[in-house]
Amino acid sequence: MGRDVIVACDFKSKEDTFAFLDKFTGRKPFVKIGMELFYAEGPEIVREIKKRGHKIFLDLKLHDIPNTVKKAMSVLRNLDVDITNLHAAGTGAMMQAALEGLTREDGTHPLLIAVTQLTSTDQESMERDLLIEKPIDEVVMHYAETAKNAGLDGVVCSPLEAEKVHNRCGKAFLTVTPGVRFADGDVGDQKRVMTPAEAKKIGSDYIVVGRPITAAADPVAAYERCVKEFVD
Repeated sequence: MGRDVIVACDFKSKEDTFAFLDKFTGRKPFVKIGMELFYAEGPEIVREIKKRGHKIFLDLKLHDIPNTVKKAMSVLRNLDVDITNLHAAGTGAMMQAALEGLTREDGTHPLLIAVTQLTSTDQESMERDLLIEKPIDEVVMHYAETAKNAGLDGVVCSPLEAEKVHNRCGKAFLTVTPGVRFADGDVGDQKRVMTPAEAKKIGSDYIVVGRPITAAADPVAAYERCVKEFVD
C-alpha cells in the first residue's frame, strides 16, 4: 500500500455510513472504522464494507493486559482488515502479545500500528493529566521505538512528528497521521494539526481525515481535494 487518504467514517449507524459511501461512484476510499460505528454495529459492519471493496483501518485502540489484548487480536485477525491498532502506552510486552494474536496460521497479519499520543493531547494536558513531564516529541519518539522493537509496522502520530519518526525508525516504518485539516478549515478538538499538503511534504504515509470530508457540503469534492493535495 502506498500513500493514501483514509476517510474516518465516524457515523452512528450503518445506514449513515452507507449513505455516505454511496456518494462515491467509481471510487473506493480507504475508510477508518472507529469505536462509535464498531460498537453500534459490531463486526458485521466491517464485513459489509469490505465486501464493497474498501480497504479498512479498524481503529479500536486496544489497551489492556497482554493476554487480553492477544485474545482480542486473535478475533480481529479474522475480519480481513488492512490496518488495526493499539495504544503504545500498553508497553512493549502488550504490543508483542498483540502481534502474536493478530498473526494468522500462515504467518500473515494486518498491519499493526501503535497510537503514540492522541492529537487532542498537547504538552500542557500531558503533564497535567498524565503526569508525563518529558517533551511530547521525546515521548512520541520513545513510544515509536518501543513499537518498532515489538515488531509493529508503524505508529499513529501527529503529522508534526511524522518526519521525526521516520528519521528515528526508518522510512519503512509507517506513519498514520490524524489531525489533518484544510488550511481554510476548523481544527475542532485537535491540538496538533497540519494541512494535507504539509503532511505530504514531511513524509506522512497515510492521513486520516474525518469531518473536513464527512461534514463537507460536498464530501466527494472534499475527498478529491485531499487526494490532490496529499497523493497526486
